Amino acid sequence: MGEDFNKEDIEIFKIRNIDTEGLEKRKGKTFKWKGEYGYDLNEAHTLDTQLNVFADFNPKLPEKYKDCEYVFLANIDPDLQREILNQIRKPKLIACDTMNFWIERKFDSLKKMIEQVDIVIINEAELRELAGEANLVKAAQKVLSWGPKRLIAKRGEYGALMFSDSTVFSAPAYPLESVFDPTGAGDSFAGGFMGYISNVNNINESSVRQAIIFGSAMASFNVEDFSLNRLKNLSYREIEERFKEFKRLTHFDDL
Repeated sequence: MGEDFNKEDIEIFKIRNIDTEGLEKRKGKTFKWKGEYGYDLNEAHTLDTQLNVFADFNPKLPEKYKDCEYVFLANIDPDLQREILNQIRKPKLIACDTMNFWIERKFDSLKKMIEQVDIVIINEAELRELAGEANLVKAAQKVLSWGPKRLIAKRGEYGALMFSDSTVFSAPAYPLESVFDPTGAGDSFAGGFMGYISNVNNINESSVRQAIIFGSAMASFNVEDFSLNRLKNLSYREIEERFKEFKRLTHFDDL
């Protein structure tokens, strides 16, 4: 992060017992993305991306982080994602995200990184761009052919689709009357997904499907307000209830 990052924002993590030892403050400004949404809130239109302190960042993981079993490589330069990955000793599961900025500028490095991970979590439009395929199923199959075991396509108000070599799982989006700000929904999804997986310590098909619903629940809360405003005041009881509502959304009896 840069010098413009507020101490108050870091406290949000500390009071929730989130480890910030690996957070590094450097001279300069924090990475900045600027975008806009039109009539279709599923698609953000990038207006500006400023790498700032990420431009020459060389990540050095604290020693205890190197033994993490569940690793999420969030959306940064794929060269940095690979540097981080090379420092992890014995991960059980590695997932990653990316964006159009890296697809268009560092495709070769991005592909090498994807070849090393277990799960790719990516939004629908960027999956099509990454694979060079308009058809979502064909796009997912192409990326899976590079090495990942699963791919999760985030589809905004249409939910999420998970693909593997042998299965497809469709998760709905939670029906909301009002969406305040969709920014950060994808990160909330990934955080909820990885948090659930690490908590149950299981990566079988059933747990991964539950994790997708848990991540979808977190994303649905995120879009109800701007920034972290909704997540800061969220209770676990609310999350449990929304998880149950997701199950009710898709439950039906056999013929």
